[in-house]
Amino acid sequence: MQSARKDLRKAKKRNLANRIVTDAYKIAVKEVLRAIEAGKEVNEVVRLAQKMLDKAVKKHVLKPNTGARKLSRLMKRVNARNMPAMAK
Repeated sequence: MQSARKDLRKAKKRNLANRIVTDAYKIAVKEVLRAIEAGKEVNEVVRLAQKMLDKAVKKHVLKPNTGARKLSRLMKRVNARNMPAMAK
């Protein structure tokens, strides 16, 4: 009985820590998407989003392939935005 209570406490603590990491990378990705839509410079926010995704993978909040896929799709959108400027 006591071990079950302890497991619940540990689960709550872990859930909170995981939620903080999850929220951090989701907010960072959303900032990149907003910057793309607004036509702003995205280099700095992309770097932050990449950092947050890598941290989530490192802390096992995301699986490695999931983190790579999310980053790849994000960079695809960033590069699609930059391509017309490079063609000129």
